[in-house]
Amino acid sequence: MSTAYRIGDYEFSSREVRDLLVAWAALGLAFTIFFAGGGPNVLALGPGIVVLLGVSLLTAGVAFLLHELAHKVVAVNYGQVAEFRADYNMLFLAVMSALLGFIFAAPGAVHHRGYLNAKEHGHIAIAGPVMNLVLAAVFLPVYLGGVGLNLGLLVLLGQLGIIVNLFLAAFNLVPFGPLDGKTVIAWSKPVWGGTFLLSAALTYIAWTTLDISII
Repeated sequence: MSTAYRIGDYEFSSREVRDLLVAWAALGLAFTIFFAGGGPNVLALGPGIVVLLGVSLLTAGVAFLLHELAHKVVAVNYGQVAEFRADYNMLFLAVMSALLGFIFAAPGAVHHRGYLNAKEHGHIAIAGPVMNLVLAAVFLPVYLGGVGLNLGLLVLLGQLGIIVNLFLAAFNLVPFGPLDGKTVIAWSKPVWGGTFLLSAALTYIAWTTLDISII
């Protein structure tokens, strides 16, 4: 692995950096189309498409990016060799599904190697959803500030940041297939149950409370 960047104890190869940037850009594009309501509605935004792309990169793009980096950070702290690998087929599917008015986003995953026990596997798995919960909390004052200052762009940024991150936390904790929930529940059912119920409840509250209007 040729190291392109090093931040503290964390190394990033040139391929990993490329995959992270491509996944971020592709998800930003996919969610721009999705937030607009599908392919035909994108053109109706006109120049506003640039603003929505920026919002998508800062909300959905960052939500996915930091989710995966959280997995990497915890894995490295447990002595693992860990790198993110983008799934280019799934990124293409994300854009195509957004054009049809829905979205299916699985940008890739952090792959790691080395011996781990169930608790360590669980910690690595839950790190992603916990990061999304933290990000949702970060976007809350952005939303409240936008409301207080009557700045529509800040309101939209806060709304989407909150909802996308809460949904990602809840969705990834579903104990199915390659999702984080399956690994977390194998480590600790109480931790999984508490985190999943909190994420799902907050997602429902945010979805039914925040009045999002994009176009």
